Amino acid sequence: MSRRIVVTGMGIIAPNGHGLDAYETALRNGTSGIRFQPLLEELKFGCRVAGVPENVDGLSQKYFTEEQLMAMNSNIKFAGIAAIDAWVDAGFEVPAEDSDEVFWDTGAIVGTGIGGMDTTGERLVPLTDSGKSRRLGSTIVEQVMGSGISAKIAGLLALGNQVTTNSCACSTGTEAIIEAMYRIQSGRAKRMLAGGSEAASQYTWAGFDAMRVLNRNFNDAPEKASRPMSASAAGFIPGSGAGVLMLESLESALERNARIYAEILGGAINCGGHRMGGSMTAPNPTSVQRCIRDALRESGINGNDVDAVNGHLTATFADPYEFNNWQKALDVSIDKFPLTNATKSLVGHGLGAAGGLEMVACVLQVYKGFVHGSVNCEDLHEKLQPYAASIVQKTRETSELDILAKASFGFGDVNACLLIKKWRG
Repeated sequence: MSRRIVVTGMGIIAPNGHGLDAYETALRNGTSGIRFQPLLEELKFGCRVAGVPENVDGLSQKYFTEEQLMAMNSNIKFAGIAAIDAWVDAGFEVPAEDSDEVFWDTGAIVGTGIGGMDTTGERLVPLTDSGKSRRLGSTIVEQVMGSGISAKIAGLLALGNQVTTNSCACSTGTEAIIEAMYRIQSGRAKRMLAGGSEAASQYTWAGFDAMRVLNRNFNDAPEKASRPMSASAAGFIPGSGAGVLMLESLESALERNARIYAEILGGAINCGGHRMGGSMTAPNPTSVQRCIRDALRESGINGNDVDAVNGHLTATFADPYEFNNWQKALDVSIDKFPLTNATKSLVGHGLGAAGGLEMVACVLQVYKGFVHGSVNCEDLHEKLQPYAASIVQKTRETSELDILAKASFGFGDVNACLLIKKWRG
């Protein structure tokens, strides 16, 4: 029997806030987390702004022991902080390190797009190439291996179910949540931590800067640099951080009288096969539409049931095409198009963390009854003018937000779409 899935906890460390209260306030107020990064100027990047969580070293001292920190880079710190916050928010206590208790019915799928590139660039490659590999230390492997973030979470929280790090470019975080949903639906777990994390590293961002897909036109005005849906958009702004959700079977949540944020109705994952316009860097529109339709079908709803869309919307040439794909997949007229926003306008593009950062924003909006504004699109792209009434530029309070659609589309022509519903008891 397929089980109903709900969200009972969330953790967030984002460029514009750590913790649910700070993040919600930033979303409501349109507070940007994009700031000038002196290191990027020193390294002669074209784009010299980015979204980076603040005070991470200070926060880390509160979450981890000195011994634990010896084996942590920024990606692992982000993932660990968000996972612990989601765990505690769901009503659990962090187990003692010397405890023999293992949560056999709880696991984690927390993904990353590129992973521990700061460790690779700053230590692994230089020390190896200079013949000093013996100085790498005993924790180098766990810091650079892709599954290091989920493995560390398992150790911090004594998780005994499936523990996996997925990686699917920009759709990673959303895919992780869908895979965790499947795990619980099949009865193989009661609850799963799920989301995405990405380090703040020049080594992660350098390739994108070389591709000239990062916006280099607003280095002197960082808060205006991330411009999804704007006529003056000129590429995305790199972001970082982590967002993690606790997914749980409804039966388990009710048994322990847990607070429920929202219900996960369903989702879908696919790939366009690099055909029909799809490639490593561009989506096959047919596959995008199929993914959205499959998510609707799995959720048991129609396109006109969707009240809001939190788009992928990266501030590239693809933004207008994304609207076109949504309209066709939802099968609604332009005048009936759902309210739409872009969380990336406030935090940048978190790459593997994007789905996690944005899904926490989605659940907060459904739970609290608001749609946050998208900043920097006052000069709306001409192809998006017909959708102007649906594009939310100033935060709107609404008691009618019942179902929200979230999608992520990534390099490799990969897609993931989720539908969440307000929990009304």
